[in-house]
Amino acid sequence: MNIFKQYFTIIFIILAAGLYGQEVLTGVQFNETIREQNSTGTEAERLRDVRDQIQLPFFDDFKNDYARPNPEHWKDIDVFINKDFPYFAPNAGAATFDALDSTGNVYSNAVWIPFEADKLTSNPIRLDSVFEPVTKALSPADSLYLSFYYQPQGYGDAPESWDTLLLELSYLTGDTVFSHIDSVLVSANLYLEDENDTIRPFDTIYAPPGCNEDLYIINFQTLTWDDWLMMPCDSVFVAEIGWKTAWKSEGMTLDEFREQNGKDFVQMMIPVKDSIFFHDKFMFRFRNYASIANNNIPSWRSNADQWNVDYVYLNYNRSVADSTYRVLTFSDRAPSFLKTYQVMPYRQYRADAPYNVMKENLEMYISNLDKVEHNTKYMYRVQQVNGSFGYQYNGGSCNLMPFYVSGFQSCSTSCGSAHACPPVNSPFNFDYSRDTTSYIIKHYISDSSESNIIVDSVSYRQGFYNYYAYDDGTPELGYGLEPAGALLAYQFKLSVPDTLFGVQMYFNRVKDDANSQFFNINIWQDNNGKPGDIVAQIPSQQAMWEDGLYKFYAYLLEEPVILSGTFYVGWQQFEGGSLNIGFDANNDNRSKIFYKVDETWYTSNFGGSLLIRPMFAPEMILSNGDISSEEKVSIFPNPARTHFTIGNESIKQDHKATLLIYNMYGAV
Repeated sequence: MNIFKQYFTIIFIILAAGLYGQEVLTGVQFNETIREQNSTGTEAERLRDVRDQIQLPFFDDFKNDYARPNPEHWKDIDVFINKDFPYFAPNAGAATFDALDSTGNVYSNAVWIPFEADKLTSNPIRLDSVFEPVTKALSPADSLYLSFYYQPQGYGDAPESWDTLLLELSYLTGDTVFSHIDSVLVSANLYLEDENDTIRPFDTIYAPPGCNEDLYIINFQTLTWDDWLMMPCDSVFVAEIGWKTAWKSEGMTLDEFREQNGKDFVQMMIPVKDSIFFHDKFMFRFRNYASIANNNIPSWRSNADQWNVDYVYLNYNRSVADSTYRVLTFSDRAPSFLKTYQVMPYRQYRADAPYNVMKENLEMYISNLDKVEHNTKYMYRVQQVNGSFGYQYNGGSCNLMPFYVSGFQSCSTSCGSAHACPPVNSPFNFDYSRDTTSYIIKHYISDSSESNIIVDSVSYRQGFYNYYAYDDGTPELGYGLEPAGALLAYQFKLSVPDTLFGVQMYFNRVKDDANSQFFNINIWQDNNGKPGDIVAQIPSQQAMWEDGLYKFYAYLLEEPVILSGTFYVGWQQFEGGSLNIGFDANNDNRSKIFYKVDETWYTSNFGGSLLIRPMFAPEMILSNGDISSEEKVSIFPNPARTHFTIGNESIKQDHKATLLIYNMYGAV
């Protein structure tokens, strides 16, 4: 083993030296969704201690919007329930295993050799009996199967071959182990001589009669007649649980996995045959092993080795062929109606819509997980938020074959095209009374049954704010350039001239703040499809963060700059090492990402989008020169958290004066 460690270290150093001077893609250091939910303390967290034994069947498709596993099904909270990391899951949502713990941080014991990372353990399941439709004892003769879909990497980082995923089943060893000290509520009167007696702090109090007389507590409060106190009573021993590995998979890239299996996800059918598993406290669990980069490249020490698990189903009277479900589902998230952007300024949309901005058709990934064909109906609705605009598209009916036969709904037929490639029927309205607006787009799929209808839906919020965004706001990975002096430029195109006043960026947090180096934020003009002259700069900046879930930090220009046509936003770093900007792996805009490490601008090798967003003023500024005026306005304190004062008497005394306050996103 020591020889292996030395050999691996040498290989890693050689590879790192070869990659130095190029762009790098790494995992993220923190999961902001998990950190946010840890800080809010939701009802689901409070329900975790209320766990009844589960009766068959056990099923979870991880479609809940909460980032934690459902506490009605699972004991652990290590894995991340999400729609971002899975690549075409059976339905939109899966459990992602990685190198981040339940707080959203890289495990404290994370090292470059495999370590035990996430666990997903079921609550105790009654595998001794079933009670519906009639009560009966269970045995291996009842043909129990545990099935699940799994996938390595997804949109994240590929697990190495030694970073395995395992399934384990629990059994009772026959021994008992200490669990805890049981307690009883006791009246203080039991220890007091009369109503005037007192138990004082630091008195020693022994367990009451009927309990273990060797147990005692040191009291830390003053107790008088009729008070109550909790006393230890006896040791509690429980049946010892053992675990047996039922299945495991070595790590690999998604490309290798697809080449090996011909599928994005593979369903496993695990028979539960051994009689040792048929007890009333049966559990099963998934575990993964992960490894992270070593200390030679600290900016790479972040999340890695993702596995995605979906559609976990345990029941009796199954067979190895019982691998289908009466389900119609969307297998990916709802898309943007815009050709290139997830978000764009409303003014720019109005100037260029619909032909240069709107998609003609959408791509919807609809699947039938059943074993029989279904006649399906598809539609979508568009509704402006706090507005009157809205419309509905009806795609009619179409037959959909089982997924294992023909895959997703096809665009090759007229009715299939109406579902899988529906047209964008109308541009969004031009509301000139607003600087910003947004629309909720909800897609529905159902079958034609008159009863027990199968329905699924996905939704998307189309935003028109004061910035451009290629990204969807969630960084699956981190992007950076290694050498000192490296330049990064991100291409955008304006429909009409506009006023840039700042840039939003989201940097991943890195262990020990290894990406807290200085850089200049540059704004370039276009030069034949590549960055040209620098027209504005925000000098000597560092990676900064806002509190909250994936909140971008706004870097503001001292003087707004008027731009037109194609421009570029990015940085020049002073030191070597990745800045680890957020990287959205779901939306491929690599042709807009340029980097320079010598004398030449190159386009990125990595498919995705950077979490960089140029911000534009609510109103067009025709000049950034000084405006002569005798009216001076002072605002104090600045910055302010709860209130501020306007130091201008004429405004304060003018009862008709109107004050409009814009946030950094251009919203009033």
